[in-house]
Amino acid sequence: MAKKDPYAALRFKEFRFFLTMRFALVFAWSMQFVIIEWEVYSITKNPLSLGIIGLMEIIPAVSMALFAGHIVDQNEKRGLLMKCLLGFSIISLGLFLVTVPSVVESLETNTILWIIYALVFCGGLVRAFIGPTVFSLLSLIVPKKNYPNAATWSSSTWQMGSMFGPAIAGVSIGIIGVHWSMCLVFACTLFALFWLTQISKKPILNPKIGEPILESLKEGVKFVFNNKTILGAISLDMFAVLFGGAVALLPIFAQDILKVGSEGFGVLRAAPAVGSIVTMLAAAYFSLNKNAGIKLLTAIFVFGLCIIVFGISEIFWISVSALFLSGIADGVSVVIRNTILQLHTPDNMRGRVSSVNSIFVGSSNELGAFESGLTAKIMGVVPAVVFGGCMTLATVFGTAIVSPSFRKLDLEKEVEELENAN
Repeated sequence: MAKKDPYAALRFKEFRFFLTMRFALVFAWSMQFVIIEWEVYSITKNPLSLGIIGLMEIIPAVSMALFAGHIVDQNEKRGLLMKCLLGFSIISLGLFLVTVPSVVESLETNTILWIIYALVFCGGLVRAFIGPTVFSLLSLIVPKKNYPNAATWSSSTWQMGSMFGPAIAGVSIGIIGVHWSMCLVFACTLFALFWLTQISKKPILNPKIGEPILESLKEGVKFVFNNKTILGAISLDMFAVLFGGAVALLPIFAQDILKVGSEGFGVLRAAPAVGSIVTMLAAAYFSLNKNAGIKLLTAIFVFGLCIIVFGISEIFWISVSALFLSGIADGVSVVIRNTILQLHTPDNMRGRVSSVNSIFVGSSNELGAFESGLTAKIMGVVPAVVFGGCMTLATVFGTAIVSPSFRKLDLEKEVEELENAN
């Protein structure tokens, strides 16, 4: 067996450009979302308003997801992603302008609130295309035998952006305020766009260019639902994220329960991503592919326990530790799921499969935010978080019972075959 090279994908120059672009994009997106959460809750003091932010993004993201997958499979990936980044930069510029102090003073609170919601809605439309485009572009930059390693580094970069974005957002809100923090977000979108221009155009591998959209969408959905490994992985993660969406309520914990201000909010928001990046960097050296099914179930079980601990904690560093450990568990889940998707998805269907995945998993973050906001309004904040953690544990037990084949999932052999390929 060939010795595993933890830096195999990084040896490709365009992949390094890709990671730089992805980091800047995720950093800007996660920073922007945290700033919006902070501003909206500061304006309304209503936990349901945090849930509405997620709802405003999930509606367009889910409704456009399958169509976006079809468009991605029919078009050149780098050019399409450039259009997405331009759209994101315009949205960030809009949020920067609506938070100008003179604008805030001249408009009613509800007017500002609905402008923010509208821009978040537009962001959901853009996001529907970004996910499948990034997923498809990655596979065109590195050889197939390097897909598992590339998926690990790409996921690690995503988590690094998710870690630093919220942390910098919390600090910048306290130092330069919401308005100039949004200016930083806008600058990062332009930085991401620059690095994308350093990647060359890629061929379109779909042999069915011009295929009727309904046939294309039907083929993509049918493939996912017929592939039990992909379906099981994304379904399990979807329910875990849906019920374990405690991060949506972090502004409430930071301001009203733990009383740690915007700086503490940034630390809380970044803690899960710090845990995830630790896992993903370790995964570049130590494989998670052996007994992948058992590891995935265990990771999500630990994730649920951490959410329960976070919900009942009234001590800041216990809360941070619980979120950090939840991130470690989530990192295991992300690495295994992304490896499954890269290995089991044909090149000509990557856009559509990624879009279905975004419906199941990506959008469950925002749906989970809405669920958390709604249950917090009905039950109270702490019971809502504990309830979500308990439902995550129930999901793990349910999956383990009804799908014994998933418990036996082992990716080691097929990954070794790719890594040893000439």
